[in-house]
Amino acid sequence: MKSYLEIKVPISFDDYWFRELRDLLDGVDIRWQRGYYHITMAFLDFAPDGVNLVPGLNNILEDAMAPTLTFDKLDAFASGYHRQVIHLTTTDAPADFLALVEDVRHYFKAKGCEIQSDFKLHVTLGRVQDARMNVRKLQDIISQVDLPTFSMELTDVEYRIFRGKTLGLWKLMP
Repeated sequence: MKSYLEIKVPISFDDYWFRELRDLLDGVDIRWQRGYYHITMAFLDFAPDGVNLVPGLNNILEDAMAPTLTFDKLDAFASGYHRQVIHLTTTDAPADFLALVEDVRHYFKAKGCEIQSDFKLHVTLGRVQDARMNVRKLQDIISQVDLPTFSMELTDVEYRIFRGKTLGLWKLMP
């Protein structure tokens, strides 16, 4: 079973910098993420049948402090054939947040889960489907956006089946 743990990022599709980004990329075939923004802490390519991961996540997350992330960069990376991901990120990730992510990933692996991808702190904004675009072209366009630096306390964590139901919800302590 594929599943993932995410921490929600409460940005808005209507934020002016996000509108500016979409305007600059008007005419490019992009599937924009709408109204559901998060950072994937761990994507499990496989979890053993019959293993309930929620109790261990409860132990890790019940006393965890909500991280405050300062978002200050728009960027793009390649993600397969003719596909790039446009994303929001931070240039200075808090050590306590990175440690929490590492604790969660270590727990999953210790329970026999397979995690093929490394952690990449990013909030997906859109997936480019346009074969005319490459990462460099996207980065040149994205660099024109007037992104304000802003900080957010991230409190809501969700564990869910990939494209399926929620298995667990947590609210981190402020």
